[in-house]
Amino acid sequence: MKKILDTFLRAFATGIAIAIGGTAYLSCDNRYLGAFLFGTGLFVILSFGFDLFTGKVGYAVENKPSYIFSLTVIWLGNFTGTALSAFLVLNTRICCISEKAAAMCDTKLSDAPLSIFILAIFCGLLMFIAADGYKTISNSVGKILAVFLPVAVFILSGFEHCVANMFYFTLAEAWSGKALLWLLIMTLGNSVGGILIPILRKGFIKNEA
Repeated sequence: MKKILDTFLRAFATGIAIAIGGTAYLSCDNRYLGAFLFGTGLFVILSFGFDLFTGKVGYAVENKPSYIFSLTVIWLGNFTGTALSAFLVLNTRICCISEKAAAMCDTKLSDAPLSIFILAIFCGLLMFIAADGYKTISNSVGKILAVFLPVAVFILSGFEHCVANMFYFTLAEAWSGKALLWLLIMTLGNSVGGILIPILRKGFIKNEA
C-alpha cells in the first residue's frame, strides 16, 4: 500500500508540473517560446524522479505484467494533479488562458478518432525518447536537449499528449463523454508510441560488438 501511495504522489506531483508547463505555453503569444517553456514541466519531472505516464509506459516491455497496475496508478495520479491545478488556475487572474485552451480542445474534439490515435503515437514516441535520453545520456547538455527538443517538437507538430490534455480539458471545462473517450484514445496511442522503440530495441535491433 505504501508503494502504491508513493507512486500516486509522484504521479500527482507530475500532474502539477505538466500543468505549470501547460500554463506557460498558453500564456505565451509566441508559440515557439511557449513550446520551449512547456519543456520545463518535463525537466522538473525527470530531475525529481516523478512519474509521468508517457515517460513510464515504454518500460512496460521490460517489466512484469503487474507493471500495468503501476501505470494505471500513475495515469490516475497524473489526472488528479493536472485537474486540481487547472481548477486552481481557473480561480486566479490568469484564468483568461482558459479561452485559448477551449479553442485547442474544440480542435481536438472535432478531430477523427484515427487522427487522434496516430498523433498520440508520435507523441508517445517522442516522450519515450525524452525520458530514456535523460536517463541514459551522461552529458548534461545532451540531457537538456533530450528533454526540451522532443517536447517542443510534439507541441509544434500538433501531436497529442494524454496528460497535457487532462490539463487542457479541465481548464477549458470541456469534459464530456466524448472528451473522456478521446483521452482514452490518446492514452492508447501514447502507449503504442511509447513501447515502439523498446520493442524494436529488444526484438529486432541488435547492438554490434
